[in-house]
Amino acid sequence: MQEVTIDHREKAYALLKADADKILRLIEVQIDNLTMPQCPLYEEVLDTQMFGLSREIDFAVRLHLISEDEGKALLENLERQLNILHEASQKSV
Repeated sequence: MQEVTIDHREKAYALLKADADKILRLIEVQIDNLTMPQCPLYEEVLDTQMFGLSREIDFAVRLHLISEDEGKALLENLERQLNILHEASQKSV
């Protein structure tokens, strides 16, 4: 039973990490090809995606599949990466 629990936790974390990576790639594509970070569409997509990920993380925490600290770390890491992308796009403008 212990192995199954660990396996579920690892899978849950991997799925959440994959969703965070998808958001990062989506924003990279928007910055590179579609819109500027000041565009309402960019902000709406980012807000919607981040909210969805935060709800997924909250759900996984409530199921005890990941710890609250792991969830916060995932969001903070994604926010850091997005800030780096945003700053880089501002320098190239």
